[in-house]
Amino acid sequence: GVQQAAKNSITLKGSAEIVSEFFSYGINSILYQRGIYPPETFSRVQKYGLTLLVTTDNELKTYLNNVLMQLKDWLLDKTVEKLVVVVTSIDTQEVLERWQFDIQCDKTMTEDSKPREKPLKEINDEIKAVIRQITASVTFLPLLEENCSFDLLIYTDKDLQVPEAWEESGPHFIAKSEEVRLRSFSTSIHKVDAMVCYKNTA
Repeated sequence: GVQQAAKNSITLKGSAEIVSEFFSYGINSILYQRGIYPPETFSRVQKYGLTLLVTTDNELKTYLNNVLMQLKDWLLDKTVEKLVVVVTSIDTQEVLERWQFDIQCDKTMTEDSKPREKPLKEINDEIKAVIRQITASVTFLPLLEENCSFDLLIYTDKDLQVPEAWEESGPHFIAKSEEVRLRSFSTSIHKVDAMVCYKNTA
């Protein structure tokens, strides 16, 4: 019936909401798993058939909400290309990890386009697989033994092709790094590819 059709119809706005919601839970998961904030400042929620942890820290909540609202606008504008979580040692200012999410979108889609067909359950299952990998990353990532802070960087197609920050001399380059590609998911309008780059301390 009608209800079922609505579940499979993905509009540009719907897609932007799905993707920004993924980042809300994904970033929270990274901050929790990597110990950037104390574990007791997170509470449990059920999402995507998983138990996830989200921050209860008001300052962090406000910051993330503001960033994600901006991100949703850029997803609607089809201008966002990359979101990166950079984990830095507070003492040495050295970048220890870089979580990179490359975002592709179908530039032909507009607010008025006929919705795309893809079951929401299928999208949620793909997102679940990505979040599971973020959660499991603690099994292969080196232990962060020092206090770390994080930066959230978002690149749009208005930025330079290669942001200078990623160049070998740039502040976000990781020497002796290993890279692990994670899964991707697609709403059929936006596609997100995930990877994590980390300093090999061995």
